[in-house]
Amino acid sequence: MKSMARRIEKVSLAEKFASFTEHWRPKIVGELNGQEVKVVKFKGEFVWHQHEDADEMFLVWRGRMRVEFRESAVELAPGEFLIVPRGLEHRTTAEEETEVVLFEPAATRNTGNVSDERLTAPGGVKI
Repeated sequence: MKSMARRIEKVSLAEKFASFTEHWRPKIVGELNGQEVKVVKFKGEFVWHQHEDADEMFLVWRGRMRVEFRESAVELAPGEFLIVPRGLEHRTTAEEETEVVLFEPAATRNTGNVSDERLTAPGGVKI
């Protein structure tokens, strides 16, 4: 019988979210098919940005958030998700702390085409 090269482990989202407190700093919790599964906490307003080569999926785990576009906005509650198509300018906002699971291509920078001293997170942080 062939041994498995990678360990197979379940992931507890509750434990992952409990392991950090900062906002807007995505943490990698899984990888599949060139995509990263990340967890992040939102609170306040993020910077307007776009990802030229990457679609982005936001899945609300706890709390409520809004994804704003220049001419519209979409409200998300727990258990709801939204896919933002590549190249579409957007920003995320959350009045109260919100826990979100992100699905996006590996090494996608959280601020996309914008560098922001306060909000651009270091890439590749795994928990």
